[in-house]
Amino acid sequence: MEPKQGLSRLGPGTLLNSTVAVSIVVIFMAMIASPLANNNGGSTTSELRVPVWERAGLPYDVTSDFGSVLEIGPYEPLATQNEWNSTHVFVEYELPLSEGGAAATGPVISLAYWRPDVPEGVQVPVIAEFGPYFQEPSVETPTIEVPGSWLGQMIVDQLLPHGYAFAQVSVTGTGRSNHCMDLMGFAEQEGVNAAVTWLGEQNWSNGAVAMIGKSYDGSTPWQAAMYGNEALKTIVPISGLIGVKELMWRNGSAEARAPIMHNGVYGSYGIDGDEEDYQNICPDYLIGPGTGVSAWMFGSEVFGDYWAERYFLDRVIENYRGSVYLIQGMHDWNVDPHMAVPTMNRLIDAGIEARGLFGQWDHDYPDRPEQLDDRSELGGWGGEAFPEMVRYDWMQDLHEWFDYYLKDIGEQPGQWIEVQSNLGQWRLEDRYPPADANEIIFQLGSDLSLTDGGLTVLPDTTTGPTWTSEPLTEDLQIVGTPRLHVEVQTATVGGQLYALLESCDGTTCIHVGHAIMDLRYHEGGDDLQTWVAPFESITALMEFMPLDAKVPAGHTLRLSLTSTGMDYLPASTSSIVTVSEGEGSTLQLDTVNLDDRRLFDPPTCLHERCAAAE
Repeated sequence: MEPKQGLSRLGPGTLLNSTVAVSIVVIFMAMIASPLANNNGGSTTSELRVPVWERAGLPYDVTSDFGSVLEIGPYEPLATQNEWNSTHVFVEYELPLSEGGAAATGPVISLAYWRPDVPEGVQVPVIAEFGPYFQEPSVETPTIEVPGSWLGQMIVDQLLPHGYAFAQVSVTGTGRSNHCMDLMGFAEQEGVNAAVTWLGEQNWSNGAVAMIGKSYDGSTPWQAAMYGNEALKTIVPISGLIGVKELMWRNGSAEARAPIMHNGVYGSYGIDGDEEDYQNICPDYLIGPGTGVSAWMFGSEVFGDYWAERYFLDRVIENYRGSVYLIQGMHDWNVDPHMAVPTMNRLIDAGIEARGLFGQWDHDYPDRPEQLDDRSELGGWGGEAFPEMVRYDWMQDLHEWFDYYLKDIGEQPGQWIEVQSNLGQWRLEDRYPPADANEIIFQLGSDLSLTDGGLTVLPDTTTGPTWTSEPLTEDLQIVGTPRLHVEVQTATVGGQLYALLESCDGTTCIHVGHAIMDLRYHEGGDDLQTWVAPFESITALMEFMPLDAKVPAGHTLRLSLTSTGMDYLPASTSSIVTVSEGEGSTLQLDTVNLDDRRLFDPPTCLHERCAAAE
């Protein structure tokens, strides 16, 4: 790929006004990207910035508790009046009076930032993390002026020295930000956008802002991207939400936390006994519990727009002009991987420059061997992919990504998806799910034989049929979102099916994937369906959660149906469901041939946890 030319991605007004000042910027940007001999053995920058499949031989520290950059930057944090070298400000913005809370008195966002000590006149880009966890009594975190131990400290230690500012921002109703805890609603979105604008407009900023974070903090980047804010050049959502309802409902079926998410999980945020606690009495905070229960009862949003207001992806596709580095754990049970798949392909199809990193971890960062080990279990829950899942090169990845999209330095990072299979192997894909996958169809009752239970699924969470295939004659590399189309009859208009797909070696089976569906949504999507029960048959068009799994030759596939499973609630319209075998009931698997793919091994983890797993 050709090195990027010019500064075309930076908006007007982001460069210094005089020719002399521009020359200074060029000189010091070159210094920031220059090779440094502290820990790279004298290698040049070009020798260190290689494609992912060539990184295994580079001098990464593969024994530490997290990843690191290969180049040590020349700058120290700019000293301030506190011991953490940070500066705190309140960013003012406006809300309509209908939002209640602080709308009438003046909403503000609490923001702390760190700057590198660069020569006077040199402007720098900003990397920012937005979320509810800074200086929040509910989770006992320190003042926002202290970099977060989960991510902020790493950015201050490793990326700030390369000429980046860093900011931590409290969303509405959390920390020292006033108004109410809006759970990603309109008020929160407005505050996020205002803070992005503020960071891009400071005289020390070059006008280029990136957002990064995990979980809730990985969802705020999607909020900001909806606005098409010119300052927002790139986002790095790590297990973030493209929509709040989409997180907790799947084809009408609800997770256990779904009805209570707003007030049950985040209801205490912003309530700390001071005189501003009354500001939590805003409309969406009050209706939050009712909308959750209503969505569980009906399977979707039937009244109002509470959930529609909290769906981000369509507006991102319409308005955003920056780039996306999307990171997702394929075994994340907090933020399921359907937040990233097929989101990745929607970004690509919209012309958004995007990259993906999809590993077999849970709700984690890619480079933390202790956490990855603790939260990965054998039996098909990530354990088989440890320690290969540990990505010690991730911080270097971020460094190269931000250099290109915030400073216009270096070659464009690869626009691909790095995918790890359930047994540990990494490879590259142009799209995910891949466009060239081969579909294999198994018919229930013939290709899959009934081996346990009858054809009736009772609403007791345990009773239902199990089908098993003959031993496979060759390896199957299953990718993306398999489908289960099953013809059923229900005793009443309702019912729910939970499908579990396993790979079995004799009597030892491991999880491959699972699917859930409220049968009122048997055609998929958000539209309620009806039928004449018990006389009319329907076909449930179930889709599995995204997965990437190798089923070795000699293993069998086992498919089970029950009324619910894992952390999903029973349906509000529980019913007896009878399954029909035959051509109307099929398991459809998408597969790829790994001989057609570029496989690679990341830097080998030698941490004590990794050594113990070998």
